Amino acid sequence: MGRALQFDFKGRYTAVLAYVAVFIALSALVRLALLWKQWGDIDAGVFGLLQVFAVGVLYDLITANYFALPFVLYLLLIPEVVFRHRLQRALLELGYVAAFALLLFIGMAEWLFWDEFGSRFNFVAVDYLIYTQEVIGNIRESYPLTALLSGIAVAAATLHVFIRRRLLAGLAHPTRFAARLRHAAGFIGAAVLATALIDSSLAHVSENRYENELASNGPYSFFAAFRNNELDYNTFYRTEPEAVVQQHLERLVGDGGDPAGDGLSAHHLIHGHGAERRLNVMLVVVESLSAEFLGAYGDERGLTPHLDAIAADSLHFTRLYATGTRTVRGLEAVTLSLPPTPGSSIVKRPNNGGLFSAGFLFRERGYDTRFLYGGYGYFDNMNAFFAGNGYEVVDRTDMDETEAPFATIWGVADEYLFNRALAEADRSHAAGRPFFQHLLTTSNHRPYTYPDGRIDIPSGTGREGAVKYTDWALGNFIAQARQHPWFDDTIFVIVADHCASSAGRAELDVARYRIPLLVYAPRHIRPQQVDTLASQIDVMPTVLGLLDFSYDSKFFGQDLLAAGSGGRAFIGNYQKLGYLHGDRLTVLSPQQAVSAYTVDAGSGRLRVTAPDAGELADTVALYQGASALYHRGLQAWGVN
Repeated sequence: MGRALQFDFKGRYTAVLAYVAVFIALSALVRLALLWKQWGDIDAGVFGLLQVFAVGVLYDLITANYFALPFVLYLLLIPEVVFRHRLQRALLELGYVAAFALLLFIGMAEWLFWDEFGSRFNFVAVDYLIYTQEVIGNIRESYPLTALLSGIAVAAATLHVFIRRRLLAGLAHPTRFAARLRHAAGFIGAAVLATALIDSSLAHVSENRYENELASNGPYSFFAAFRNNELDYNTFYRTEPEAVVQQHLERLVGDGGDPAGDGLSAHHLIHGHGAERRLNVMLVVVESLSAEFLGAYGDERGLTPHLDAIAADSLHFTRLYATGTRTVRGLEAVTLSLPPTPGSSIVKRPNNGGLFSAGFLFRERGYDTRFLYGGYGYFDNMNAFFAGNGYEVVDRTDMDETEAPFATIWGVADEYLFNRALAEADRSHAAGRPFFQHLLTTSNHRPYTYPDGRIDIPSGTGREGAVKYTDWALGNFIAQARQHPWFDDTIFVIVADHCASSAGRAELDVARYRIPLLVYAPRHIRPQQVDTLASQIDVMPTVLGLLDFSYDSKFFGQDLLAAGSGGRAFIGNYQKLGYLHGDRLTVLSPQQAVSAYTVDAGSGRLRVTAPDAGELADTVALYQGASALYHRGLQAWGVN
């Protein structure tokens, strides 16, 4: 090798090489810990695991090099006379301890994030950084933060003690500027090459999603997700000519194109079967309520006695799927009836007001339309989104401590949100106006705490207690509502925002997206089990069908009680866009990639298959159309 590629192990860059070595060692330990945690879901044999770890070490090296660059530049530029000063050495050692503490903190955060989401840092972690108050508050309420940080500090100092003698011995050798420049050029050149030649796709070593996550590196995944916060559909995904897309949309979405005839449109006419019924609607979107928690969906733990009783007297939809893995995706789906477009949710995007929404349809019919949330609605831009799309907003800032004496960092306990909803309903009824309320709960979320004395599971002991408390609060809500004069003319709709966990072996694990949907109105709706395959975008078109509303629609969802409707669902995350039709799942990914699976009806397990041309054409049309119509603004998709 030439001198330009040689790295001695004495001199200033001993510090960098030691840091890189510690980074790789800690990353390997994190990978081993996560492998142990998820061992039951790993399919790979010995050679498969060797591939996972080989690719993982490459990502670790790349990420370690990125992390080392500040050290590299500092050591390059600082003059020798300053470098030899005792104070500078003390600061360098302190910096080392802080750097080791950062690495240990990242490792701890990866473990906790994986425990919650079953993946490396991703788009969720990027989103959470925007809302530090809620996230840090949630961590404080959920974990012994002081003990954890103290342990990290002690571990970092101990780690430094073990390598200090060798480190100082290496630093004692002088390094000329020319040598430092060669070394720095090597680190910088490696970073440039890695950025140009390596991306997240290298971690796709298997059809098992957990193995792919293990092959990656947490900080690398975080910055990759940050870079891909917004994904333009036409740039990254499979497309078709707009004329072809429009033909598919007219067949899949509705019976009519744009009256103006000037390009893509989801416009279609909805005809009620009789006179409109001006019933009230209370839509309750429940935090993280997977179908697997409910006895009505087969669970035997007895966590949801009230919801199970409601299900027996409701329209009970057994095959409904969430469109995404975040609350804002669920809100987007039920409010706009739109498939999940890539990148961040529409709820969080700029210029997202005045869209064709459920709130708009109810408001133009004289309804009081309200979004009620027990947390602070600035989180995830919810207040701005709902206020801009036909809703009056009521959030935690409108509730004092006497009205809501128990709260976590995420919001007031569900029972107090429901009490406020009852009061708002009374106000509308007294004014002689029907109402549409969209409620979002928070209690079924870490730290899983709630008021004492409600259920037989102590507060703060885990998810099962939070589920049972949420069930109690919903049952209490319905029981109280029965005492109000508007109850007999009100439809209650209970649906989840997403599952408690969507992580699974497959890139889109269908079974992890299944959520409950109950539509309850004892005087107006006959109990019935509906086994039609559907997703959240179908919720409001179905409710509007029950009300016999006639309207010009731009919704992609369908009335699941109408003949010929249903039979498909949209599921996705911020990159993967899935279309489930019958037992076939077609998935669109960046770089115009396509994958396809058949879904086992019993277990939900996926089997890789070749994409079907017809299914692929429909999938592209629906997602390309939804993305295009949103980005074209009000002319194509808004209220006018």
